[in-house]
Amino acid sequence: QVQLVESGGGLVQAGGSLRLSCAASGRTFSPYRMGWFRQAPGKAREFVAHITWSGGNAFYADSEKGRFTISRDNAKKTVYLQMNSLKPEDTAVYYCGSETISLVYNYWGQGTQVTVSS
Repeated sequence: QVQLVESGGGLVQAGGSLRLSCAASGRTFSPYRMGWFRQAPGKAREFVAHITWSGGNAFYADSEKGRFTISRDNAKKTVYLQMNSLKPEDTAVYYCGSETISLVYNYWGQGTQVTVSS
């Protein structure tokens, strides 16, 4: 079994920065990709970014390009999301997920709240 635990969320003013972490545990942890998603109140969960676990290739949603950076530390089984120039519309619960080679997210964290004040 794999567990994912997010941390690093909080309250920040517009224009500020936060770095989210997602730490994995479990002997069977071997994802194809790790992704970050977010869900704002009353809205569907949306894709933010993902990164391949072995090669470190990153891909971002258009609205996050240039502001967010995803990275990973394989030895620590941790994926990060550096968020800069935060906007009030970035307010959401942020989730990390583990994606298989079949492009299925099979594990999710519990989420961490990010609130950006104007």
